[in-house]
Amino acid sequence: MCAPSGAPEVCRRLGELEARGGRVRRVDSVGLMTEIGVYGTFAELLQFPAYFGCNWDAMVDCLDDLCGAVTGGVGVAVVIEGADRLLEAEHFPLFVSVLCQGADRANSAVDLDGFPLDRLAIEQYFVFEFGEFDAERITRRLEQPDLTVAKGHGCVSAVLDPAVWHQGNV
Repeated sequence: MCAPSGAPEVCRRLGELEARGGRVRRVDSVGLMTEIGVYGTFAELLQFPAYFGCNWDAMVDCLDDLCGAVTGGVGVAVVIEGADRLLEAEHFPLFVSVLCQGADRANSAVDLDGFPLDRLAIEQYFVFEFGEFDAERITRRLEQPDLTVAKGHGCVSAVLDPAVWHQGNV
């Protein structure tokens, strides 16, 4: 989700997650300006295992496998502060897609083949907070074949397009 910094709806949802035992992690976008920065920052912030491969596919896998210490056994939200500086970064659309992939897998109780997992679904959310929120500009930047992007309620949301990602699982 992309939202203005301090948006009441985002604050409410984060508070509800924490009230249920989930965790909220905040990170400044300065360390996310390069792909290598994204890998290192997320590995540290979310305690990825030492064998994390420092690539987008490995990041999706690690987001899917977050442990209870990171999620409180309930869920985790990562709030990326100062997202304005990321908007024009070359990797921004791919970064959002990877986060959507990780969240989609973590939030699901079935694997990619549609079989039940041996774990409960874990709530996982990513919030890009913007100082200067321009819904049209953000939407244009995120539009890509694998995402469904929607504007509404003072935010822009992106989720995986099920026609692309869940072809055999619908």
